[in-house]
Amino acid sequence: MIYLDYNATTPTDPLVVEAMLPWFYEHPGNPSSRAHRFGWEAQEAIDQAQYQIAGLIGADPREIIFTSGATESDNLGLLGVFKKYRHKGQHFITLGTEHQAVRDACSEIERRGGQVTVLPVGQDGLVNPETIDRAIRDDTVLVSVMWANNETGVIQPMAEIGEVCKRRGVLFLSDGAQAVGKIPVNVKDAGVHLMALSAHKMYGPKGVGALYVSSRSPRVGIAPQMFGGGQQGGIRPGTLNVPGIVGFGKAAEIALDSMHQEMERLSGFRDVLEQALTVSLPAVFVNGSRSNRLPHVSNLSFTGLEGDAILMACARELALSTGSACSSATPDPSHVLTAMGLGRHRSKAALRFSAGRFTTETEISRSIELITTTVKSLRATSPLWDLYQDGVELP
Repeated sequence: MIYLDYNATTPTDPLVVEAMLPWFYEHPGNPSSRAHRFGWEAQEAIDQAQYQIAGLIGADPREIIFTSGATESDNLGLLGVFKKYRHKGQHFITLGTEHQAVRDACSEIERRGGQVTVLPVGQDGLVNPETIDRAIRDDTVLVSVMWANNETGVIQPMAEIGEVCKRRGVLFLSDGAQAVGKIPVNVKDAGVHLMALSAHKMYGPKGVGALYVSSRSPRVGIAPQMFGGGQQGGIRPGTLNVPGIVGFGKAAEIALDSMHQEMERLSGFRDVLEQALTVSLPAVFVNGSRSNRLPHVSNLSFTGLEGDAILMACARELALSTGSACSSATPDPSHVLTAMGLGRHRSKAALRFSAGRFTTETEISRSIELITTTVKSLRATSPLWDLYQDGVELP
C-alpha cells in the first residue's frame, strides 16, 4: 500500500516513538507535582519540548502553550482573543480558503455577536495583502490567515500580511499546522502573533499540539476557554500529556535538522509526478500557485471524472484524498477550490497528492503508473469526458 496522504497525518517517526516510551512508565510523574523528583523530571521534559518547538519557529520557549492539536489551538486563539479584546472591537478577518477549524470558530464568533469578514483569494489561491489592508476597520481585532493550505499547499505572503497587520495595529493569527516542520517558519520575521501547530502533521503523535502566543511587541492576552487546575498560566489548564509533548519536541528537533534536505527531495518527487501525469493524460490541471506552495503537495484535477471515483478505483494500492481529512465526509465540492473560483466540476475532479519522509522514488513511479491507467480506464466510460471532448464546457 502506497501512502500519499501525508497532509492528513504523518506516520510517527520511530525516533519519536523511542523518545516517548520511557515517559509512559519509567518516568510517570505529573509536571504539576512539585514535591518530588518524578514531578520535577516531567516538568523538565515539558521545558525541553518547549525549547525544541520554539527553536523550530523562532519563538521563545515561554510562548508555547500545549493543547490537544491544531483545531483546539485555532479555537483557543480565535475565541480567546475575541473574549479578551471585546472592549477594543469585535471584527475579525479571514480567508475563504481557511481550515474548517478556523471557519467554524469564526462562525462561533459571529454567533456570540462578533463580525467576520471572509476575503476572497485569486485563482492561484493567494490573497493580495492590499485586500486585507482595505478590509481592516477601526474595530478590527485580528486577521487569521493559514500559512500553507492543507489542500493545495499554497503558501500565503506571510511577511507582507504581517507588515499590514503591524502598521494597522491588529493581531495576526495563523494556522501553521501544514507549514511547520515542512518549510522554514519564523513567527517573528513574519509578524505573526499567534499560531496553531500540530504534532501529527510533522511525524509526531496524534492528540497533541500547541499555540504560539507572542509575549512581547505585542504581548497578546488570551482568555481561557477551559477552567480548572491553573496549568500553563491558566490559559489552557489540565494535566499535560507528557509522553505526547516529549514526542512533539523530538519531532520538532528532527524536522529542524532534516528540513532543507527533505524539501529538495520531495519537491523533486512532486515535479516528476505532475510532469508525468500532465504529459501522459490530457486535460489534467494543477490547482493553486505553482511557485508559492509546499514542496510535497500537488492538487490535480482530472477533467471528465470525479476524484472520488479515482480514489475508489485505486484504494487497494494507493492512499490519497480529495481534500481535507477534517471534512472528507461531506459530498460538497472542496470549499478551498470553490473559493479559488474553480467550477464545481474541476473542484469535484480534484485529488490531493502529499508525499513525505518515508515516500520512495519507487512509490512515486508506481503511483504515476496506477493513476494513469485508472484515469484512462474510467474516462473510457465517462459521459462527462465524452462531453468535454465534444467541446462542451463542464460546469
